[in-house]
Amino acid sequence: MAIPIIYNIRSIIIRWASNAVAVLGIAGVVAVFVATLSMARGFEAALVSSGSPHNAMVRRGGSSSEMESVIMLPQIKVIRDAPGIAQGHDGSPLVSPEVIVVAALPQRSTNAEALVQVRGISVRAFEVRSSVKLIRGRVFTPGLPELIVGKNIPGIYRGFELGGQPHFGGRTWTVVGIMDAQGSAFDSEIWCDGMVLNQTYKRSPSLCQSVTVRLTSPFAFAEFKNALAADPRLTVQVERETEYYERQSRMVTTVIRVLGFLVAMVMGIGAVFGALNTMYSAISARVREIATLRALGFSEGTIIVSFMCESLFIALIGGIIGCIIVFPINGYTTSTINWQTFSNVAFAFHITPALLAEGIFFALFMGFIGGLSPSVRAARIPVAVALREL
Repeated sequence: MAIPIIYNIRSIIIRWASNAVAVLGIAGVVAVFVATLSMARGFEAALVSSGSPHNAMVRRGGSSSEMESVIMLPQIKVIRDAPGIAQGHDGSPLVSPEVIVVAALPQRSTNAEALVQVRGISVRAFEVRSSVKLIRGRVFTPGLPELIVGKNIPGIYRGFELGGQPHFGGRTWTVVGIMDAQGSAFDSEIWCDGMVLNQTYKRSPSLCQSVTVRLTSPFAFAEFKNALAADPRLTVQVERETEYYERQSRMVTTVIRVLGFLVAMVMGIGAVFGALNTMYSAISARVREIATLRALGFSEGTIIVSFMCESLFIALIGGIIGCIIVFPINGYTTSTINWQTFSNVAFAFHITPALLAEGIFFALFMGFIGGLSPSVRAARIPVAVALREL
């Protein structure tokens, strides 16, 4: 068994020019495959990391997102009194009523407008979401048209550097702070005083769209949810914040993955035909050599395995090269639309060891498909016919 495998490895080296075509074809497919899935993984990570297991989100019953929800002040007061809510340093419950609007803002690169989510909050929101930190400037003054922007915003949209005065919603605002949300979707949001945002968009001052609460522990969720469900004054739904953002990411990540698989499959078919052509050409040029191996006593099964190893080795090289080609985009930041809120979300390509392993596995799959038929043909070459060519 050792001789045919060594023979196949030497053959790969000798016929490097023809094998290079198959290697590059597989490398291109793997690079596209891994890049597309890393995009989906990065978008999912950006949204899912926005949630905390210590937080619960309350919305109007039947609403699928914050944009569709409405909660009024009397209901907010009832929610504040529910059990399981953590307390701040001043002893008051950590509850953050929030309002959402989507504003069209000019991008730096193209000057075209893109939609950005603007979140109206109270200063209590920074205690509820402890992962969000102010890295420059200060917190807005309640009652004033001041903004705190995610760290991705100034680089993408004009006028949002610290001290900038962007205009949207019919008024001019002042950027007073920049926040770091550790790569979550909040890095692509703009935060301001909720009362000012309601006033700007001519909404009732007693209205909010969601209420996010900090629980005493993740295990307090059931107690909190059951208390609100049993209160006849409320018609709300309660969801873990992590589950909400995971569900928000599902549609976009599914579409990206499906498109990625479709593109990879189409390209993969081409790569498989390239591998088939390479292997058939190699076998045609080595008919006498194969016959010699058969004459020396190697079985059909041994010949099939050895040529399959050759095909898989070529595919493995292509897979490794494809992974090397695509790896530099890891961490590269881009943006896409969150179809649940119709706002842009910036995220980074996220290439993981598991994703690279999937790329290698896909390369080996292409090598297996491309090498199976030629390997069987090589094993079934009649020895007598082949030896007559010697």
